[in-house]
Amino acid sequence: MDIESIPVVKILFLFALSFVVTILVTPVLTHFLYKYKLGKSIRSNAKAPIFSKFHQAKSGTPTMGGILIWGTTLLLALSFYYLSRWLPVLVPPSFNFLTRSETLLPLGALIASAVVGLVDDIFNIRQVGADGGGLHLRHRLLIYTIIALVGALWFYFKLDWTIIHIPFYGTVEIDSWVIPIFIFVIVATSFSVNETDGLDGLAGGVCLAAFATYVAIAFIEGKYDLATFCAVIAGALLAFLWFNIHPARFIMGDTGAMPLGVTLGIVAMLTDTVWLLPFIGFILVIESGSVIIQTASKMLRQGKKIFLSSPIHHHFEGIGWPEPKIVMRFWIISAVMAVMGLVFFLIDRAIVR
Repeated sequence: MDIESIPVVKILFLFALSFVVTILVTPVLTHFLYKYKLGKSIRSNAKAPIFSKFHQAKSGTPTMGGILIWGTTLLLALSFYYLSRWLPVLVPPSFNFLTRSETLLPLGALIASAVVGLVDDIFNIRQVGADGGGLHLRHRLLIYTIIALVGALWFYFKLDWTIIHIPFYGTVEIDSWVIPIFIFVIVATSFSVNETDGLDGLAGGVCLAAFATYVAIAFIEGKYDLATFCAVIAGALLAFLWFNIHPARFIMGDTGAMPLGVTLGIVAMLTDTVWLLPFIGFILVIESGSVIIQTASKMLRQGKKIFLSSPIHHHFEGIGWPEPKIVMRFWIISAVMAVMGLVFFLIDRAIVR
């Protein structure tokens, strides 16, 4: 057996290559971001005094660091797709991981949502849009819902996906109901990652744990191209974190957070493990949940808050936790819950199979 035909070799090689490429490209991007002063605008806000107090010093920190993640993923996907056809002697065809059945949909959604996020980041830098902070929430919600709808239609009509897995029971035929489920999962996950992207390294570490777990899940399911795709994202995220840990060299921005959430949701749908997302993305659920609870409390209790500030990582800042402590503890929780998600996946697979 040729070594290049072993799936785990492709997965690990491209994971490492993604890390190296991202590390090498980062100085070029950071030079560009600093040279043209493409920094995030953080305005003083009386409605969010804790956020303003602790994050005003970060105003001007270059944003759009998420370009590194989706840029590296796109570069490697296209490079190995074409090189495996043009130079099969140097690049074995088995190293191509861009396939219609497994990775074309998540890659397309990754790039589409990244472009929208990039525009939003530019608006924020130029102080254009809602209160000078970029696209208004309702506009972003509409745009990402459209992206999710297109993805859902591809998922249903092109991939002929009409089932959903019920944990510890089996597969259930739901026909076109898969479309609204797909849309909900993708929109919810994308905005959850965006809510989590509030401290140096927080969203990057949480997403790294999630995508690394899906490398294992996709591999176990025999979806080696999807596993490789997730590994490439994980490698880029690891390199991104090298520069994004406190104090961050740059910020991920919407061009990183939103597409990571969109892609994570699609990967969950493609592996038929949506039920595992609350475990694998546990911190994402907690972050979004804290925002929903805070908003509901202020609406129903005449402005009274549950948390000092939301999302919940800002609450911990408010009670005096240093930023690195919050991030590292959230990383630990993410890693443990992701492992638990993998354990539940294996138990379910053993029972249902």
